[in-house]
Amino acid sequence: MNKHVAVIYGGWSAEREVSLSSGVECIKALREKGYQVTEIDATRDLAAQLTAIDPKPDVIFNALHGRWGEDGAVQGLLEIMDIPYTHSGVRASAIAMDKMSAKAMFMEYDIPCARHVWVTRDEIAKGAALPPPYVLKPNNEGSSVGVEIILTAEEEQNMLARDWVHGAGVMQEEFVPGREMTVAVKDGEAMEVIEILTGNHAFYDFESKYAQGGSEHVVPADISDDLRTKLRQNAEAAYRALGCRGIARADFRYDPKHDRLAILEINTQPGMTPTSLVPDAARHDGFSFADIVAWMVEDASCER
Repeated sequence: MNKHVAVIYGGWSAEREVSLSSGVECIKALREKGYQVTEIDATRDLAAQLTAIDPKPDVIFNALHGRWGEDGAVQGLLEIMDIPYTHSGVRASAIAMDKMSAKAMFMEYDIPCARHVWVTRDEIAKGAALPPPYVLKPNNEGSSVGVEIILTAEEEQNMLARDWVHGAGVMQEEFVPGREMTVAVKDGEAMEVIEILTGNHAFYDFESKYAQGGSEHVVPADISDDLRTKLRQNAEAAYRALGCRGIARADFRYDPKHDRLAILEINTQPGMTPTSLVPDAARHDGFSFADIVAWMVEDASCER
């Protein structure tokens, strides 16, 4: 009998629409591969939704994005319910979603990071933080939700004059100019390096991630063999540092003027939408979209 897979997607985070898109694509792929699939648009009573499924699913395909679905919360629930699930476990998910904690782990493993601090609005206003250019990032959101790039003192003043959208505090990170690179890691082994060209966008923001034509993915990236090796090695190191499993994706900035590489983050549940990066890396390595989704299901486990 084919495995019974429950795909949980949607949810209530700021990334609900992205998750719905990922979920729809993965559901189609799993049915194409012959799996029995149950669809679940997750609510805060997810435990009851899962308990109501009869027979009990063999595997959960976690297509949630953002808080709760990606930060260890749902993973912990699935551990308690003893249902194998895709992607990383509780610890790796929680650390990766907490940007300051993830940076601390990267630095412990000598993975190059840009300067970064935890700041409040008042500290920025008093000049007790990094000077422009810098990037403001909510500590526990994904998909570039709430990210702002502040390049000049004037932009900083304009930002401070607006309503503060970052909660009590925010990660402030030195802006690294140059090229955007990403490396998916599958079961600990780096896949091909992809360069992301964002056109008129200042960085790989929400629109360039998910709008059709919002960005161009160059696979493989047109870079030197030495830089390719460094990117792949650092992506694998980041995966190991957090204890990831399944497929994750490490994002980097590369400044060619100063030959400087800096990791931005590692995403433990990369998007699986029509414009996402992991499917592009998989195709380059000879996996169809359905192949890579089926691999995730077969790799699923219930280990922290």
